Amino acid sequence: MALSKTAKSNHFLLPPHSYKLCFSTTPWYKPPPPPPRRREHDKEEPLLSLISDAITTSNTNPLPLRKLLPSLTARDVINLINLNPDSLPPHSLLSFFHWLSSRPTFRHTLQSYLTMAHFLSSHQMFPQAHSLVRLVVSRKGKGSASSVFASLLQTRGTHLHSDYVFHALINAYTDSGFLGDAVQCFRLLRKHGFRIPFQACGHLLHKMFMFNTPVVAWGFLLEILDSGFPPNVYSFNVLMHKMCKQGHIREAQAVFDEIGNRGLNPTVVSFNTLINGYCKSGNLEQGFKLKADMEGRTMCPDLFTYSVLINGVCKEGRLDDANGLFDEMCARGLVPNDVIFTTLIDGQCKNGNFDLALEMYQKMLGRGIKPDIVTYNTLINGLCKVGDMKEARKLVEEMKTRGFKPDKITYTTLIDGCCKEGELESAIEIRKEMIKEEIALDNVAFTALISGFCKEGRIIEAEKMLREMLKAGMKPDDATYTMLIDGFCKKGDVNIGFKLLKEMQGGGRVPSVVTYNVLMNGLCKQGQMKNANMLLNAMINVGVVPDDITYNILLEGHCKHGNPDDFEKLWSEKGLVLDYASYNSLVSELNKSLKKSPKR
Repeated sequence: MALSKTAKSNHFLLPPHSYKLCFSTTPWYKPPPPPPRRREHDKEEPLLSLISDAITTSNTNPLPLRKLLPSLTARDVINLINLNPDSLPPHSLLSFFHWLSSRPTFRHTLQSYLTMAHFLSSHQMFPQAHSLVRLVVSRKGKGSASSVFASLLQTRGTHLHSDYVFHALINAYTDSGFLGDAVQCFRLLRKHGFRIPFQACGHLLHKMFMFNTPVVAWGFLLEILDSGFPPNVYSFNVLMHKMCKQGHIREAQAVFDEIGNRGLNPTVVSFNTLINGYCKSGNLEQGFKLKADMEGRTMCPDLFTYSVLINGVCKEGRLDDANGLFDEMCARGLVPNDVIFTTLIDGQCKNGNFDLALEMYQKMLGRGIKPDIVTYNTLINGLCKVGDMKEARKLVEEMKTRGFKPDKITYTTLIDGCCKEGELESAIEIRKEMIKEEIALDNVAFTALISGFCKEGRIIEAEKMLREMLKAGMKPDDATYTMLIDGFCKKGDVNIGFKLLKEMQGGGRVPSVVTYNVLMNGLCKQGQMKNANMLLNAMINVGVVPDDITYNILLEGHCKHGNPDDFEKLWSEKGLVLDYASYNSLVSELNKSLKKSPKR
């Protein structure tokens, strides 16, 4: 038996006459068949099989896989994924892929990452595919859409139905904040005839609403709509809101018009959004036209519609129209809220009709509508404006009994009112209360206190308040500095006035002619006419144009520190001095008269 097996296996070694014995029914010689054509990957399949076997046994025997590692390349991994000769389960291939990523000596390429993403997508492993695409985007960064998309096309291989990867790419760029790249991917998909991923486009559009200018988002919305994206009123409304917020009312109107062009009907929110935009831009006429359009479509204006229109007419002082809208709203069964009442109260206060404001407030309480902090602050501000600090304080106490704590606006309004009414000590007490409540003073409060101190001649305390204001990171305006300079000049301390002037200039600002006039007056009062003339030249050099007050301050100084009779004579003859030439002429005449007049 052994001999026959040996003979059979080595029959090509037998002498020629023996073939008859072995193959009596076949010719003594047959040419060998042509070798089969080598497939492109046949030479790689032994290696791929070795890798597949090593992956299969890696749980029990990791040694074969480790031995293969030094010779493995990213190209081998790509071929393994595409060919998968031993039909390894997707999870096994993914585990192997991640294992290679963790090896310091191995480096995946862009192509290997995207090949695996296609493979996972074709096996419905979408979260894992998306994770790989997101990793690619994070590494390639902004401006990489064109190259990554080209690599995705190149690595599709046999996975022709793995379009999800392209959708994942748009999402990955969107989530990374690279919105320009995401838009480019959408355009490349359309160019190559791929199915448009509506979900990814909707996600990108939402992000554009958040971060891009509305005009850019509008252009993209039109693009995706023309590609078959299903239109929805919500997207149009959001876009209109963004445009109105930025003052692009004409563009918002175009978006509104497009709603109908796309076969949709605008909603109450659509109308309200545009009405609000027009009213805030001061175009109340168009706002009322849209309200009429709503009603013509058997659509009822709601509370927001009336609130916006009432606010608009109140700002223009059209209180009769505001009351008419209020009555119309109530007649339609709509219940006015605290916002509408507060708007009407504020309108009456700003027009000086405080009695009517209180009447509206009582009407509000009578309807069982509770005022909020904004309502109280509006009434307190109205009382402070008319100088009724006693009633303002009463209202603050009522506010506290209703459970509302005075806020920064409340305190600031009271401080400003007290200072204007000369109740400085009350203002100081309110400031102490603010500090106790840990409420920081704002520009208005600081400026009011500085003004109050200056009016009472407490200039040192006024400057101390200025230093606190600067320490708090606020920039006093020109008027605040000028008040202080005036206060020091009136006290005869012109030097500190000049220090404050330099402080103003050090902040990069150019003091106005009013500030220079205050200093000029201080110098002239002290008879420092030489310094006054130097200040005049200095202000002209920095581009500040003296006014008639400047020249008359100077002329008065020259005259008062010369001959008063000559001053009265020149003043009666020339009147007010309006320019530099007139001033020089008058001073010259004054000097001549002083020389001619006898010394006393």
